[in-house]
Amino acid sequence: MELRILPRNISDMIAAGEVVQRPASVVKELMENAVDAGANDIKVVVTDAGRTLIQVIDNGSGMTPDDAVLCFERHATSKLSSAEDLHHILSFGFRGEALASIAAVAEVTLRTRTADQESGVEITVAASEQTGSREVSCPVGCNFAVRNLFYNIPARRKFLKSDNVELRHIVEEFQRVALTRPDIAFTLTHNGRDIHVVKPAKSHKFRIQDLLGTSLVGELMDIQANTSIVDIQGYVGRPESARKTLGNQFFFVNGRYFRSAYLHKAVMKAYENLIPDGVTPSYFIYLSLDPAAIDVNIHPTKTEIKFEEEQLVFQSLFAAVKEAMGRGSVAGAIDFDNPEDKDIPVVGTRFDEYRPSSVPTAGVDLNFNPFEDLGPAAGSRSYETRRYVEPSQNYGALFEERTMPSAQILVVKGQYILTQSASGLMIVHAARARERLMYDRFLKALTANAHVSQEALFPVQVTVGVKGRLLFEEHAELLRTLGFDITPFGTDTVVVNGVPEGYSAETGKAEALVGELQLLLEQDQTALPGVMEQAMAQKFAALGAAGAAKITSPLEAQRLVDSLLQSDNPEFTSNGRRIISIVPAEELEKRF
Repeated sequence: MELRILPRNISDMIAAGEVVQRPASVVKELMENAVDAGANDIKVVVTDAGRTLIQVIDNGSGMTPDDAVLCFERHATSKLSSAEDLHHILSFGFRGEALASIAAVAEVTLRTRTADQESGVEITVAASEQTGSREVSCPVGCNFAVRNLFYNIPARRKFLKSDNVELRHIVEEFQRVALTRPDIAFTLTHNGRDIHVVKPAKSHKFRIQDLLGTSLVGELMDIQANTSIVDIQGYVGRPESARKTLGNQFFFVNGRYFRSAYLHKAVMKAYENLIPDGVTPSYFIYLSLDPAAIDVNIHPTKTEIKFEEEQLVFQSLFAAVKEAMGRGSVAGAIDFDNPEDKDIPVVGTRFDEYRPSSVPTAGVDLNFNPFEDLGPAAGSRSYETRRYVEPSQNYGALFEERTMPSAQILVVKGQYILTQSASGLMIVHAARARERLMYDRFLKALTANAHVSQEALFPVQVTVGVKGRLLFEEHAELLRTLGFDITPFGTDTVVVNGVPEGYSAETGKAEALVGELQLLLEQDQTALPGVMEQAMAQKFAALGAAGAAKITSPLEAQRLVDSLLQSDNPEFTSNGRRIISIVPAEELEKRF
């Protein structure tokens, strides 16, 4: 086969695919360029989650007319002049690929001016070709408007997700850049509505509060460590605040966000025996190293980094987080060697005068009967309406429902139901029985739109963050179908108005439920019709059964068993776990 050189428009689109994967990629690259340009006010304007428009406006240094034309050429950069410069990179961008890649797959308009020029220039580019250039009046800085992303690659545009999904990715990239520079003002607007408006902050902690909320900041502890290899500072969440949902885990090195499964292990190792399996603490960790000791040039988007002394960074981070755990869990100590310590209780000199001569004891009348002194009316009651009261004087038992189950039932530890069957003893796993019933109900709701929601006595507001709110908005119809009445509120909050039968809408439980729902909704739900409904019903049924209270009475147990036996498949859960076990009478006889 004959070799050939690809035409420029095709090679540019292939190269762009590495850098520009979705609208969020454009937001990231343009925001980082604005920071590198020395801006202290950066505005991001998005329309239709970036499909129609992505505009980034900054008040940085701007560009001359010549540079404005040159910046769209591949590998046009002001950051590198020799190979040696690769070892001293402190800026976000340096390869000169971002603008060229964006211009290859969109229609781009740039307006820019430097402080020493009276007028600016407007450059228009489409599919890597300059389509216009003119002198304009504009403020100092850069104004990039990227329209119709992937207009010349229909297949790539077709595979973009829904607006809410793409907007969540944009919010994520926006937050990553904004968290690196608390000294810069940032604004994010979508379809004319402000999502984030953050002013310059005094510290990273104030920036975290502005972006992610006061409640999160209240859970954080400071960490700090200075070694000959790395300086570490930042914040980690208290063990009790660890969540099943991911999303507030951030690593930064020299002001750049990066991902590292290896360093994540260092953090999680410090939390060993402090948090249960399956949960992850929040952390915001800022590393400072000699640029020559790291390589940020190993990934097209620079989100992966190689450290020269990786193990030493790991150990330093582990020690810093471990030290924060110990410091954060120590309560105020009492110095028993110092009689002036005000925390030591002082015993009065006349204490013995008030010491009791004997310890009082409680008396119990085992023959007490609450009906004896109720008069003739009480005495005329039939034997069936009287109720013997145990010696513990449990008066609440007088008002319990007196209807007995139709068959003898025993509840063991609130988890297992024992009752007689035709061949012996039937044992029912209560939690799995509930899961089976919930699965049947949810599957019916998803396939026949037959949901039932029980209204909460008092609506409960839960802060879920901007990305979480968008997630609930995206899946609002699915949640309504299943019986969840959860309404997005403001920019980072949802309101729980109602839940399906079997769930609880109490304040504490509603917050936990929202967290669990967020975890489920973040998972990829794409599947074949029919399979998706079954998978969703199974996940929500497992969630509801796990949070249900234990069986408290034989009557409740009887109702659960009766409902279970009406199911099409009462023996197994939807994922194949056994619900009912029969112990034959012969097996019982062997035990005696």
